[in-house]
Amino acid sequence: MRVSPEVNILYRPDVVAERKQFGHWECELIQFRKKFGKANVTSLVERVSRFAVLLRNNDRQSRPVMDGLIQVLQSLPHLARRSITFDRGTEFTDWPYLQASIGAQTWFCDPQSPWQKGTVENTNRRARKWLSREVDPLSLSDRDLTEICNHLNATPRKCLGYKTPAEVFRQKLLAQIQRTR
Repeated sequence: MRVSPEVNILYRPDVVAERKQFGHWECELIQFRKKFGKANVTSLVERVSRFAVLLRNNDRQSRPVMDGLIQVLQSLPHLARRSITFDRGTEFTDWPYLQASIGAQTWFCDPQSPWQKGTVENTNRRARKWLSREVDPLSLSDRDLTEICNHLNATPRKCLGYKTPAEVFRQKLLAQIQRTR
């Protein structure tokens, strides 16, 4: 997928790259065996808190993937959804629709450079404990994905001073809400 130069990750502000500002996300699709068709799971992770959200998709069409992201993020205050970093998969071609819907800036990694969004790559590696490639993604219920997220978000992390992603996300979100009052 070709993206305009101004949304290249090279132009992403340092506060995002250095995790100095809450509200910046990374997004990726978790793929499964070809025998299950094009169904997949969207993985969305906030960079500072490492808070994860998982959404099931029936295929890789961009509009439904973007609609899922909009549904999850639109209820958050704008300062909690400042930007999203994607890879160059075709499932993310509708990014202008996402940006117009929720006002989040969009960034794209360089081609074949998944390490540029290492937070979501690490989260996906952790999620594979429950989402092996042998799982039929269409068999996953919203409740199943919520339970997996609960495991991920309730596990203390050394990088968070042994707090959980849920604790850090809640603290940062409340701080954003109090700042806007």
